[in-house]
Parts: sequence; C-alpha cells; structure tokens
Amino acid sequence: MPGSHRVSLGNILFIQKKFCASLLAALAGLGALQAFSGTEAATGLSLDREIALHAGVSAQVLDLAMNAVSCGLASGDLMAPPTLTLIDYSMPSARPRLWVFDLRSGQLLFKELVAHGRNSGVDLATRFSDAMGSRQSSLGLFRTADTYVGQNGYSLRLDGLEPGFNSQARARAIVMHGAKYVDPALASTNGRVGRSWGCPALREAIARRVIDTVRGGGVIFSYYPDPAWLTTSKFLNCGAAAPVTVASN
Repeated sequence: MPGSHRVSLGNILFIQKKFCASLLAALAGLGALQAFSGTEAATGLSLDREIALHAGVSAQVLDLAMNAVSCGLASGDLMAPPTLTLIDYSMPSARPRLWVFDLRSGQLLFKELVAHGRNSGVDLATRFSDAMGSRQSSLGLFRTADTYVGQNGYSLRLDGLEPGFNSQARARAIVMHGAKYVDPALASTNGRVGRSWGCPALREAIARRVIDTVRGGGVIFSYYPDPAWLTTSKFLNCGAAAPVTVASN
C-alpha cells in the first residue's frame, strides 16, 4: 500500500537520524573532547574553538575533525599539517560549509561555499562513494599534495587516506579547483550551487588563494553522518592519539 510505504520509510529515516546523533555524541565523548582540552601538545598544532564555532562549525564535527588529525599524527599518516580544511557535507550547498584553519596560529583563514558531486545529491549531499565513475563526493581524511593546471584550471591533487571511502581520489582525479558554478549569486537564486564530478570545487575568485594556502601537506576532513564511515574509519576510532589543542579564549 502506498500509505504504508510512506510510514515505513519515515520510520526508517527517523531511526537513522537518531542512530547518527547518538553515534556522534558517543564518538565525541570517547576521546575528542579529552584529546583537545589540555595544554598545547608537543606537535605545536592548535585551533581556536570559539572562532570555529562562531564561524558556523558544529562542535561535534569540529571534535571529530581534530580527533582525526590527532589519530593521523599518531599513525604516521600525517606529519604536522599546517592547515585543516573542514567540509561539512551535512549542510546545504547554498551555505558556506568549508572552513580553512591555520593549525599553528589556530586562526580561521577562509569560510567558503563548496560544491559536492553531481550524484551525491541536489542541494543536499546524501550519497558518497569512492568508486570510479560514481561522480559522488568522498568522505574522510585527505592529505593535500601538489598543484597543476588542467581542464579545470589551477587545481590541487588530493591523497585519500581511508581505504573504502576516499583512497581512490588520485585515480578518480578528485581535486580541489575553481568553478563558475560555485557562486553566491547562483546559490541565492537557485537555493544551491552547481555540482562537480566529485571534486570539492570552490568559487573561482578565491580558489587559487585557498589552494596555495593548503597545498603541500595540509589536511582535509570531509564529514557527513554516514554510519559506516563513523564506525569504521581508522581516524575516528584509533584509541590513543597524540593530542592537539583546541583553545578557548
């Protein structure tokens, strides 16, 4: 029956949302808050929590991102990244949902619009993949690499650090680049920006500045409350981690 299907689907979505909310809270409680509340770590990396929250970053997402950085340092996948680029794909594309932080001064450097993959969703991204040809965005921790000039102009190569979630970034040509379809006027008119083939595309006027700031060993944390990623990512579930300070002024 059509009516029965709608009720069943609604119940499923409600249960999924409750599960994700509970999982986020549990992950934050397991280590993120403790890992970043002490004195400045030997790594010298820090981030101003109040500035981040005032700029619109979710407290839980911030804690997960910094815990992932801490786990990456402990595992040797990261070497004291100078910047953290945080992307919150749970937010609509018409709102700024990409932030770049200087992990030495702790300050916010950029707050920007960012596109998601064409097959990830329309105004909201809800589907993610690491598969070739999926044209979907990928989740997890990336390390920034070198720049080049290609089909989309000045671009930044990314190395995905999470098998099963983003490790095919190079093979899929998932890069940071500028795009005409990432435009505040377009977002205001249509309620969303345009979509990429899976790349975190930025507005053209700012793309080069952002790329030159984060290239060469910075870290990108792409978030969405996906249960499989939250429960299996080695950077969210690593146990002991080298602490990174989140300062409160």
